[in-house]
Amino acid sequence: MGLDGAKALMIFILFALRLQQTYADIKVGNAINVFNRYGYLSISMRVVPGNDPDHSWIFREPTVDVFMNLPEKQSLKRNIGEGGGQVFQGNFHMEFCDNVKQLLQAYFRDFSIERLEKPWQAFTGSWSKVTLARNLGLDVSYVTGDHCYVLVRVARHRETANLVMDNSYDLHEPVAKQVASVNVSDSLSVIEFVRSFGSHYVTTYVTGNSLYQVYVYAPKYYKVIKERLKSKGVTKISNQELIGYFSSRYAEYVGKIQSASGNATVENWANQRLRVKLFVFGFASLLKLHGNTKLLSELNGMLGNEALLKLDLKTLAPAFKDIQKRAWFHEVMDNNLKLWEVNV
Repeated sequence: MGLDGAKALMIFILFALRLQQTYADIKVGNAINVFNRYGYLSISMRVVPGNDPDHSWIFREPTVDVFMNLPEKQSLKRNIGEGGGQVFQGNFHMEFCDNVKQLLQAYFRDFSIERLEKPWQAFTGSWSKVTLARNLGLDVSYVTGDHCYVLVRVARHRETANLVMDNSYDLHEPVAKQVASVNVSDSLSVIEFVRSFGSHYVTTYVTGNSLYQVYVYAPKYYKVIKERLKSKGVTKISNQELIGYFSSRYAEYVGKIQSASGNATVENWANQRLRVKLFVFGFASLLKLHGNTKLLSELNGMLGNEALLKLDLKTLAPAFKDIQKRAWFHEVMDNNLKLWEVNV
């Protein structure tokens, strides 16, 4: 084989390896134990940039295969190509957040854990102020009770899966045996089941990547801008006026543009291509993407399948076909989940 042939083969192998790594290692129907890493789920699921230099994984929380004969409608859809007609299959949106709590809730808006009132705490409960600031691209001095925030985000969906459960499923034999050993009024039997097979199973997920930016405001300016956009609508405001609202003219602090996966290449692109100038000030703003088909088209191919963008977890109640056992399972789960939400 000549030099050119060897080079072509190497490029093909690298491309093939890259494709292998673009698929999320997560299956609908598989179960996880949210108690094992409650408050720390951002360590085992790539949802924020983090400090991990290994970008080859998206989801590495241990899972258990509980159900057999799941419906065929698992609707796994993959779109890893960079071409095609539609620029984005994801979304572009902004959320107004009165405080830090609402900011975290907004960031994890598409993450649902059944029977948890505050599912975002399962990811952020362990975050210090310094960690929160780093993950959201802020200076730690702005993580206070004195500021309001606007989260702006553009997301590119690459892989989606959804499971609609019906009554045709069975349980793997070890799971069925443990279910049989669960006794109503015996909370320990439920806890043992959860330890062995998990508390929730995956029903929906979306992977891809996103760019996001947080703007920090004093409450008085925040209220004016929120009311202005609410009454007029973003589409009826000029880009110049919109960028002005999201600049140091009104904002106390303009956060860094970050990608959910921590992809430095796409972040550097954003800092170079999304720079705007207002009076004498120059800064990078995601708002420059708004309505800009050329920039969105460039970004389309750069946001790969590198992060978890949406996750829906349901309790393992379907494992208990006996109505009384199912009710008891939920009672024990509710008690424990409430304790974790209060104490973490």
